Amino acid sequence: MKPLMISLRSTIFAACTFFAASLHAAEDGWIALFNGKDLKGWTPKIAGYATGENAHNTFRVEDGILKVSYADYPEFGKKFGHLYTEKSYSHFILRMEYRFEGKKVADAPSYVNLNSGVMFHSQSAASMPHDQGFPASLEMQFLADEGKGARSTGNLCTPGTHVHMEGKLVTQHIVESSAPTFSADEWVKVEIEVHGHEQIIHRVNGKEVLRYQEPVLVPDCKIAPAQALIDAGANVKLSSGHIALQAEGQGVWFRNIEIKELAKQPKP
Repeated sequence: MKPLMISLRSTIFAACTFFAASLHAAEDGWIALFNGKDLKGWTPKIAGYATGENAHNTFRVEDGILKVSYADYPEFGKKFGHLYTEKSYSHFILRMEYRFEGKKVADAPSYVNLNSGVMFHSQSAASMPHDQGFPASLEMQFLADEGKGARSTGNLCTPGTHVHMEGKLVTQHIVESSAPTFSADEWVKVEIEVHGHEQIIHRVNGKEVLRYQEPVLVPDCKIAPAQALIDAGANVKLSSGHIALQAEGQGVWFRNIEIKELAKQPKP
């Protein structure tokens, strides 16, 4: 009976901790996007599967943590996936914590090792083509130490998009941040402050590490072509979209996922 009692106490403690944190956050205008119990409010879309199909139980909730797991995959097979919010956002601050679990799936590309992220200003799950791996979006990239030197987290990746920095168009896919390198098993706090099309700021453990402006959709991007979105009426000047947690062949855990919507205001 002792193991059962310990497990029960742990579950009760986790639930109470989540409830207390959620109550405090709500008082400050923060809303929990993840309820700590299930995937309510989120929609999975994995390449090769229908929208809403959580293939191989990729996204799962255990002990109050939202986990990306490949335990039930026979192989990865380029099944890049994302878990999308049902709601679209424009002006907001998003915060969460992440840490990695294990190493990448054996047949996944080498670059996904200890690599994940959160997409925002993203196209919806329903608008994703059946076999497309990445949504047209902006990504705050999460990385961890591989033992090969500095590997900053909090970078910007731009599938189907470009941004501006200091008035100049930036077309490279990855823009590195000034954040340090973290070990894979360390919980890291990240935050994104988004002012529509005008300004975006990345923070890691409370410190600003990257800032850019005026994201735009790119019609012919090979990673996530945005032409179909533009043809359907999407504004090339990207100012809103969904939030999506990434699953690209690497186990990763997320917790304390919260958002505070902001009133539209002049460019900060």
